[in-house]
Amino acid sequence: MNDKISLTGISGFGYHGVLESERKSGQEFLVDVVLYCDLGEAGKSDDLSKTINYADVAALIHKRIIGEPVNLLERLAQLIAEDIINNFDINEVEVTVHKPQAPIPLPFTDVSVSIKRKR
Repeated sequence: MNDKISLTGISGFGYHGVLESERKSGQEFLVDVVLYCDLGEAGKSDDLSKTINYADVAALIHKRIIGEPVNLLERLAQLIAEDIINNFDINEVEVTVHKPQAPIPLPFTDVSVSIKRKR
């Protein structure tokens, strides 16, 4: 499937991380997703009901970011992928979770984990 919808930079304040300080203070997380789905009907009909409402996808991602804390970015990405697959008519999803304020004692720009899951 070559059709896709991309959302980038969905942000929220969460308490994910292994360190106690991360769980206590929290930090900003950003998520990018690519949804692979058939957009042919939507393109022909110009009908929102024939596509994926990306506002709904963004709300679901934000809810997960600010929700129950997890230790690993890998787990957060997995939960987001499962949420999307279980709630939207997609074939495949790619999820990238960014943690730009990760506790690394050296200069860096970003830490991210990316996963791809199929229905």
